[in-house]
Amino acid sequence: MSSFSQGKYALAISDRSGLAFPYNEMVREWNGALVHNSEYEPKQPQLQPKPTNADPQALQRARPARTEFATEDFLPNNPITTTATNTTLKIDFPNGDLQVNDFVRLRNVKSPVGGVPIVTGASGPALELSTTLDTAATLTDTTITVQTGTHFPTTGFLMIEKVNAVTGLFENETIEYTGRTGENFTGCTRGTSAPYRGATPQRTTAGTHPIGAKVFGAYKVDSLNTTQVKGTGQPEFTTQFDGVNVTLASNATSTETGGGLLCTIGPINDRA
Repeated sequence: MSSFSQGKYALAISDRSGLAFPYNEMVREWNGALVHNSEYEPKQPQLQPKPTNADPQALQRARPARTEFATEDFLPNNPITTTATNTTLKIDFPNGDLQVNDFVRLRNVKSPVGGVPIVTGASGPALELSTTLDTAATLTDTTITVQTGTHFPTTGFLMIEKVNAVTGLFENETIEYTGRTGENFTGCTRGTSAPYRGATPQRTTAGTHPIGAKVFGAYKVDSLNTTQVKGTGQPEFTTQFDGVNVTLASNATSTETGGGLLCTIGPINDRA
């Protein structure tokens, strides 16, 4: 019986391209097709996926997903600007992504600006809105009385700080109020939350608070400061976020830019 030719000078037709190639350079693919070695394609692994088994049981210590409260951000050096005989307070916050009707709280301000003190002792505006409870607050009180409140906005949100004596965890309560007369915040909705960066965090829980508990306020963002920056591509101009404007309780006495280094801005409550 004669043997097959070695195909030294033979040609073969590729099943893929239909071109002629040297016979000895042909290979067989997984599907039986005869192709040139330059055309060879291995079998796609997804055609035969490896079987996987499901977990035999639920996780022993599962933790559900949750939405964390936003935290405070550092501001650039001397980020606060006042205007003489005007209540507008300009806050530089590049790329801060805040929105109109957000509520923000200033902290760690290092120096007064435009005659506006960092905190107030009796009356007048203040950069940092803080005070203490003048009377204890029950679970259902809709009027909250503080030591000094005239530097707070007439409507908005306040936060009462509370630390659990057993666990050491913060149990702060955010409260929305619709009016303020002197040191009394009226029309209070207990256990709420204030919008920040266009989103409203999960509600806090109403609680009882003793005399002397720390109380903090927030400024409502009235408008945004932006700059149109010309680029090299499309679109031709892009909007750059520079900061926000808020309203003081009363006029600043002079035009000034200041506040110091490492001032921070953030939501009224970042310790829910």
